[in-house]
Amino acid sequence: MKKRALYSSWIIAALFLQITGFSQIRKVEAVGITVSQMDRSVKFYSEVLGFKKVSDTELYGTEYEQLQGLFGLRMRIVKMQLGDEFIELTDYLTSGGRHIPEDAKSNDLFFQHIAIVVSDMDKAYAQLRKFNIEHVSTGPQTLPASIPEAEGIKAFYLHDPDRHNLELIYFPKGKGQAKWQTSNGKLFLGIDHTAIGVSNTDSSLHFYRGILGIERKGDSRNKGIEQSHLNNVEDASLHITGLRAAEGPGIEFLQYLIPGPGKPYPGDSKTDDIWHWQTTLITDDAQQLYDKFRKLPYRVVSKQLIHIQTKSGQHSKAFIVRDGDGHAVLIREAIH
Repeated sequence: MKKRALYSSWIIAALFLQITGFSQIRKVEAVGITVSQMDRSVKFYSEVLGFKKVSDTELYGTEYEQLQGLFGLRMRIVKMQLGDEFIELTDYLTSGGRHIPEDAKSNDLFFQHIAIVVSDMDKAYAQLRKFNIEHVSTGPQTLPASIPEAEGIKAFYLHDPDRHNLELIYFPKGKGQAKWQTSNGKLFLGIDHTAIGVSNTDSSLHFYRGILGIERKGDSRNKGIEQSHLNNVEDASLHITGLRAAEGPGIEFLQYLIPGPGKPYPGDSKTDDIWHWQTTLITDDAQQLYDKFRKLPYRVVSKQLIHIQTKSGQHSKAFIVRDGDGHAVLIREAIH
């Protein structure tokens, strides 16, 4: 009964925040990926997928230890850009987390990927084959008319050198954002969204829409042989929900109805574990969100709300919190 009462109060609080207009997330700024060998990862993302390095910094000190919830860390962070979107690769130089399990599957709840938009799937796949990439999908899949929301979309899953999942996606006319119809001669165009495995769509909506205010944009029920070969999960049937802030890539929920959720997000996960991803969200008031999350049944990773000063003298506040399934979001106040 106590668990049910706590869950009910959590839902009521989330709905209250939604009704009263408490939504400060205005941008998905970047998607962060923990890597084991930075130079190898930079080489892969630049040479294979067309990303460009825009910054390369090392961070350490008490404020970053408190932010990450890890003592004695020193991080090398490389920010890379593709189109208008960014990823942040983090290599923990003074510690080394656990690797992605060999038996990881697309329906596991620690699953996350970024969807990289391509202008031509056949050419993109040929590019990947030159580098002997590791397949997740059996090959590129074209989604059928039986999935109206995704009809004609082509997609393919692969692994990066650390076995993080990545998706290539091609949008035919009438699908996806309008900007993906203009290639300007480029093969790899940008990042459409990051997708996360969820155990329950409604519960995830309480976190991302009810508390953070990120707008729900659409839903799709995906199944069939093409979807199964895309995810490499036999007889896969998914409820897919897309959300999007005013700026930046979207956030997509993947709830496996069949065969159901796989392995849970490890409860003792740390930010230096190689399976760790974090989605950076920009807010106008980090203090208010931090205070709200401290009262709700979510795991706040950061020891406290961290005040950060950049080398140029600009100030910001930030903290990391995990959603109900364990996925990390770094909530940062707009720099001023």
